[in-house]
Amino acid sequence: METLIDVLPIILYGLLAILVFVLIILIIRLMKTLSKVDRIIEDVANKSKKLDGIFNFIDTTTDTLTLMSDKFASMLVNGITSIFRRKKKGNDENE
Repeated sequence: METLIDVLPIILYGLLAILVFVLIILIIRLMKTLSKVDRIIEDVANKSKKLDGIFNFIDTTTDTLTLMSDKFASMLVNGITSIFRRKKKGNDENE
């Protein structure tokens, strides 16, 4: 029993030292992984900033084309409406 009391703390200290060593290695690897992830996130952010100009150009172009098509459609509808109004006025005067 006395030998167990003498040996048990030595075993526990040895396991504790191994655990601390393994945790230090895991923390170092985690720090390396996080630095790589940080670089990737910065790279993606920089690339998305470069693409923002293209998307803004596409958005402006789309808005312009939509405005032009709306104006064309309204002019077309107004022209057709005015043609039918003229025909109705001409028919009313003849009757």
